[in-house]
Amino acid sequence: MTKREMTCIICPMGCSLTVEMEGEEITSISGNTCKRGAAYAEAEVSHPQRTVTSTMRCDNGEVLAVKTDRPIPKSKVMDCMGLINAHTAKLPVAVGEVLIRDVFGSNIIATENKTAQ
Repeated sequence: MTKREMTCIICPMGCSLTVEMEGEEITSISGNTCKRGAAYAEAEVSHPQRTVTSTMRCDNGEVLAVKTDRPIPKSKVMDCMGLINAHTAKLPVAVGEVLIRDVFGSNIIATENKTAQ
């Protein structure tokens, strides 16, 4: 039996969760004060995902704040960063504009407005 300890990040309570597993199968989840905490723990041990926030170079040399519009598999975060670093945003750019499509089930979008100068 394996135990994984984690802190729930779904709400400000930050419950200390314990997930017990037999191989890949979850046998129990404890420490959560709500159902959302149990769902978070289950997802975190079976298929962890992350929203990536970063910056992208612009065609004028400035940097632009960007992020994934949906979480991606945690195992793909470094590959996603490689794609962001290899791309250059063409100005002008508006908040929410898709800069790179279909990156591990997500899109890379601008999180700020940037005009050509």
